[in-house]
Amino acid sequence: MGATVAAVSSNATYSFTKPNRESVTLLTGLGVEGDVHAGTKVKHRFRVAQDPDQPNLRQVHLMHEELFDELAEDGFTVAPGELGENVTTRGIDLLGLPTGALLHLGDEAVLEITGLRNPCRQIDDYQAGLMKKVVGRDASGAVFYKAGVMSVVRRGGEVRPGDAIDVVLPEGPHRPLRTV
Repeated sequence: MGATVAAVSSNATYSFTKPNRESVTLLTGLGVEGDVHAGTKVKHRFRVAQDPDQPNLRQVHLMHEELFDELAEDGFTVAPGELGENVTTRGIDLLGLPTGALLHLGDEAVLEITGLRNPCRQIDDYQAGLMKKVVGRDASGAVFYKAGVMSVVRRGGEVRPGDAIDVVLPEGPHRPLRTV
């Protein structure tokens, strides 16, 4: 079985978690219809405080459901939408994708991967110790992030749990994901 959408989530107000929905509508160049983070300019509070005019490279947050399985092995209980993601996936290595990869979700929607999510302290407020499981250092000392990827909407459309996800990699040398 190929990659699929496991859940979709959105919230019209600033909140760490996002309730699951039967479907979400992605709007070209904006994000998830009705979600607090939708827009052409950055919407995350920390980034707005730095520069409210920077482009919104974080319109749609995706997280791999396999992370929840991994966290469960360490005693954490996390479900789709609870870490603020809009689209929870199954069967795709989101963290291994290059910058610029296109994800076709369902029949119409297309997302372009812009980078890694760098999680904030709210993760530890949600469940103490969780931050160390999604941000850490590997054996060489390099920082790693496992809290999903960010994207922009290149083509809008409705997305539902169970929708197929097809990946189109960019041409040329691939650029690894960095935080956005």
